[in-house]
Amino acid sequence: MNTKDRYITFENIDCYNDAKSVLDAMYELFTLKPESKNEFWERFEGKLPDDYANTPFDELGRDTLYQVCSNVFYIEDLFEKYEFEKGLDFLKTTEFDCC
Repeated sequence: MNTKDRYITFENIDCYNDAKSVLDAMYELFTLKPESKNEFWERFEGKLPDDYANTPFDELGRDTLYQVCSNVFYIEDLFEKYEFEKGLDFLKTTEFDCC
């Protein structure tokens, strides 16, 4: 059986992969609609590991999951403003299971 356990073991939940999916969707939106990227998102990028796709956290203390979870409302606003359902779906899963 492949059920998720959000409360005790986090079994069958890959929080860093979920956070990566949120960031991948965000960068896809930035490519599709360059006007969606502003100074806030440029500063946000500086708080992510350089290679967030393969390194969920780095020696400088930059943590992909932490940044996604601590900026849920801003990311949600971004996806809602540009009606990017794919990003909202990834964010909902990450927030519900991991944040």
